Amino acid sequence: MGLFDFLTHEIAIDLGTANTLIIYKGQVVVDEPSIVARDRSSKKVIAVGTRAMQMFGKTHKDIETIRPLKDGVIADFEAAEEMLRQMIKMLYDRKRWITPQYKMVICIPSGITEVEKEAVFKSAEKSGSRETYLVHEPMAAALGIGIDVGEPEGNMVIDIGGGTTEIAVIALMGIVCDESIRVAGDEFTLAIVDYIRRQHNMLIGERTAEKIKIHVGSALDELPDEIAPEPYAVNGRDLMTGVPKQIHIGYQEITKCLNVSISKIEEAVLRALEATPPELAADIYEKGIHLTGGGALLRGLNIRLARKTKLEVHVADDPLRAVVRGTGEALKSPGKYPFLISK
Repeated sequence: MGLFDFLTHEIAIDLGTANTLIIYKGQVVVDEPSIVARDRSSKKVIAVGTRAMQMFGKTHKDIETIRPLKDGVIADFEAAEEMLRQMIKMLYDRKRWITPQYKMVICIPSGITEVEKEAVFKSAEKSGSRETYLVHEPMAAALGIGIDVGEPEGNMVIDIGGGTTEIAVIALMGIVCDESIRVAGDEFTLAIVDYIRRQHNMLIGERTAEKIKIHVGSALDELPDEIAPEPYAVNGRDLMTGVPKQIHIGYQEITKCLNVSISKIEEAVLRALEATPPELAADIYEKGIHLTGGGALLRGLNIRLARKTKLEVHVADDPLRAVVRGTGEALKSPGKYPFLISK
C-alpha cells in the first residue's frame, strides 16, 4: 500500500433532500439535516446540519438558511459543496495536519439527468474525492435491506425520501423498470402547511409541519388502536388577528390533507407494476413490496399500499438508514457491482 492509498479514506454518502448521512469505517458517523445557514451578503457559511436547522425560520435579515438539494438533486451548487465539506469534517474528532483524499460512493435518484449527475461529481471532487461512484437510490435501498440484487429474481423496492419517491423492480444487478416522482416527504410537509392555513386560518412554518407529520401523520383515516396517535397541539399565528394561538390536530385531518400526494405515489407504484415483465411480477407476488425511506414511517402507508396493490408491503427495519447502509455495502467492493456509475 502506497502513501497515497494510506491517505485515502473511504466514505459512503446518502446526500438526501432532507438529511445527509455518511458512513465511515462501517459506521454511520454523520446524520444531519441537509441545510446551510450563511451570511446573506458575504455568503460565508455560519452553520450546517442541526445547528443550521435550529436557525431555520428564525433568522434576521443578515442570515439566510438554504436547503442545497431540491427534489433529490443539487439546486445550489456552492451551498451543497460547502455543506458536504463541513459534514465530512465531522468524521474526525480533532483537526488533521494532512488533508486526506476520499473515495466516495454517493446515492442519487434513479430519475436524475446527466447535468444533475455532473453536479454531484463536481461537488464530490471539490470536497476532496479522487474517486467517486454514484448509485441509484433503489439499488442502494435493496442492498441496505439485505436483498441479493444479483439473483435472477424480481424484487420491488419503494424508497420515499424527502424530495423523491423511487420505485424500482430489481433483478440480475440492474433496474428492470422504475418510476421516480418528485412527490415525497417535502410535499407532505407543504401540504400540511397549506391545510392548516386554509382550514384553521393559522400560519405555521415547515419545522412545525414536520413535527405534525411525525406526531400525527397518517395515510389512513381509521388506524388500528395500537398505532393511532393522540391529537397534537400546534402553535402558530392566527391569520385573522395576527396573534399567536394554539389548536389541536388529529390524525384524520392529516390523512385528508395528504391524500392527494399519497394517491400520486399509489399511481406511480401501479405504473411500475404494469411495466414489470410477467416472470418478475410472479416473484413480486410471492415476496411482496419492500418499503424504505422516511416516508415508510408514515402510519398506515404500508396498509394503504397493500390494499391498493393487493400485495404484501413490508416496512424495512430502520427504513431511514436503508439507503446509506446499501451505499456503504457498495463501497466495500465497487468492482462487484456493475451498476455503480463512475466518471
